[in-house]
Amino acid sequence: MGTIQVSGLGKAYKIYSTRSARLLEWLSGKQRHQLKWVLQDISFHVAPGEAVGLVGINGAGKSTLLKMITGTTMPTTGSVHLGGSVAALLELGMGFHPDFTGRQNVYMAGQLIGMTAEEITARMPEIEAFAELGDYIDQPVRVYSSGMQVRLAFSVATARRPDILIVDEALSVGDAYFQHKSFARIKAYRAQGTTLLLVSHDKQAIQSVCDRAILLDGGRLAREGKPEEIMDYYNAMLAERENQTVQTRVGAHGKVQTISGTLEATVADIALLDAAGQRVEVVDVGAPVTLEVAVHAHAPIPRMVLGYMIKDRLGQAMYGTNTHLKEQPLDDVSPGERVVYRFAFPMNLGPGTYSVSTAIVSTETHLVNNYEWRDLALVFTVVNMHRPYFEGTAWLDPQIEITRP
Repeated sequence: MGTIQVSGLGKAYKIYSTRSARLLEWLSGKQRHQLKWVLQDISFHVAPGEAVGLVGINGAGKSTLLKMITGTTMPTTGSVHLGGSVAALLELGMGFHPDFTGRQNVYMAGQLIGMTAEEITARMPEIEAFAELGDYIDQPVRVYSSGMQVRLAFSVATARRPDILIVDEALSVGDAYFQHKSFARIKAYRAQGTTLLLVSHDKQAIQSVCDRAILLDGGRLAREGKPEEIMDYYNAMLAERENQTVQTRVGAHGKVQTISGTLEATVADIALLDAAGQRVEVVDVGAPVTLEVAVHAHAPIPRMVLGYMIKDRLGQAMYGTNTHLKEQPLDDVSPGERVVYRFAFPMNLGPGTYSVSTAIVSTETHLVNNYEWRDLALVFTVVNMHRPYFEGTAWLDPQIEITRP
């Protein structure tokens, strides 16, 4: 079974002050360089059949870490142990020769990951069908678009189910159709026991596929935990500015809540109300509800916008909007002022547990003025008490017309 054991991993590059310093160091044996550490003291374990997401801002060291795990870059310190066969998709067209055809590159790339020529020949029809390149399979790779290279690279890397599958951001280059197709194959392999290490900025991908997530920051392992918790913290990091805060705490529901922002305005109270105006934690499918949010201003706010996002138990967005998009922002909110927002809507969600995240900002995004971003501000449950049984996360009851000519 596929296991990944990373112990005390670190990577440093030698930095020389002048071009001649390298030669002088070699001749004299005296150190004339400084070490630039891009990764330090990284340790984690991925169990057989587990899916782990790796996230972090650009430059955090994700790609370097994957290269050391797959053996294409040697670590300065520490060690990596892989148990089982490995398929890795790290860089666009990695291992492809631009002057060879797609078919020729399939044979070369396939043998690099351990397949025999006979096995590649046997699997070629399946590889061609999955990549969907048509006649381009016999054209030089140099004429391929980036998306076509991804299609072929992924098709080869996953032509047979590996014990360990490592995927970098390369899939983000492909079109939406192929991304869905690729993730369907990844999920199918996961169900059969493949261990997955996935690097992505796609919150939905990490939260829907992974059991656990690891956050890299500044070349170090900053946090690890449930995907929703780590992605919420990562999202807060992206919005972090000077004099802002990022804090976490365990809520009454037992989940880790992330709060970030300048805190010049904060959510003082939040509740879900039924048709009678009573606070509820359990709601029937389709029942009319009101999301009531009270905001307290602690400083002058020139323009205040409140947004909310309803997410399912995996942290995937069900619906979100804000008062900027609804053309109802507030101007010149004074310190000490309390503003109550009420959003009324039918609870057309499927049975399950959901959470509400809130954002107090100045525009449609929290990347300009993030006064407060609060994940898991409210948790509630939807049950089906009066509707016919249905599958899914949304109540989209149809009117049905059937004609038999």
